Amino acid sequence: MFTGIVEEIGKIQNVKKNVKSSVLTIEGNKIFEDINIGDSISVNGVCLTVTTFSNNTFTADVMNETISRSSLGQLKNGSSVNLERAISANGRFGGHIVSGHIDGIGKIIKIEKDDNSIWYTIAVKGNLMKYIVEKGSIAIDGISLTIAKVAVNDFSISIIPHTVQETILSHRSVGDIVNIENDVIGKYVEKLITCEKNKKVESNITMDFLIKNGF
Repeated sequence: MFTGIVEEIGKIQNVKKNVKSSVLTIEGNKIFEDINIGDSISVNGVCLTVTTFSNNTFTADVMNETISRSSLGQLKNGSSVNLERAISANGRFGGHIVSGHIDGIGKIIKIEKDDNSIWYTIAVKGNLMKYIVEKGSIAIDGISLTIAKVAVNDFSISIIPHTVQETILSHRSVGDIVNIENDVIGKYVEKLITCEKNKKVESNITMDFLIKNGF
């Protein structure tokens, strides 16, 4: 479980590509303060498991499912990535509930400066747009952000310079692909409502029951 508060910008040291999977070697600093094999690390919003580590690098396996659903397949040697360790029980919950399970990808279609903030407009497919609501939460490349505007096929976020500088948003340009994780609460609510609508419940209330009870 993560909060979407990026701890540092790391760097891809090596990408070993297999037939349908890959192994990433990632360099960092802060996250190595208490890293262990088996730990979960959010890499551009994707929850990866530390398989080995030494000095200031760690390796993580990336499955075919993860590559097909996220932008990790586009990473190459030297790419910058957002890094966040899983939240500790005594940590501050500064962002929102982020699972590290990517729902899909979006494409940056506009970047505009607005006084002391920067607007990013991101286009996504309809299956993701239905969970996106104005003033709701969303994770973009693992960054917890608030949705400022919603259109039919895209949404916009307004970001302060500090967030841009401390994350790989400072490296992003129009046309870049980003990882999207919708707010998990909306997905659970939809599932519960759908199940209730589809569930056939047989009532024990019969005419005989009503007569016997004075109705």
